[in-house]
Amino acid sequence: MLIFILPLIVVVLLMVPFILMAKRIKNGGSPRKAFIGNLCTFFGVMGLAVLVPIGKLVFAADEAGSVTAALSTGAGMGYLGAALAVGLACVGSGIAVSSGASAAIGATSENPDAFVKSLIFVVLGEGIALYGLLIAILIISNVGKAIGIS
Repeated sequence: MLIFILPLIVVVLLMVPFILMAKRIKNGGSPRKAFIGNLCTFFGVMGLAVLVPIGKLVFAADEAGSVTAALSTGAGMGYLGAALAVGLACVGSGIAVSSGASAAIGATSENPDAFVKSLIFVVLGEGIALYGLLIAILIISNVGKAIGIS
């Protein structure tokens, strides 16, 4: 029963900030409380991601048919680290591209010959997300080797 309730709790925690944001924007208010709610739900989901492997709530059957714990605490933390590497790299990349793209549009409107130079700076911002993805791939491959998957 608990195995079915935990994913439902995670989905509800992820939907709460969107509902709060939609209500705030519809009423013309500030989305500050929705942002605070988003932070709270993020840390709630991260707490559940840490507690699920520690509480041995993720199970799998081995060849003999007995049920064993599928993830250890170290593997769960490795997957959490990989998710944070990708997520934070993408947030940083989004910030860099938003700043660089607006500056590139302004530079191109003043001097059309500066298009290629400004495009290079926008692409450099997108490279941050690729570095995060590469780090996550390295973490996941090492976690897989540690628990004997690959």
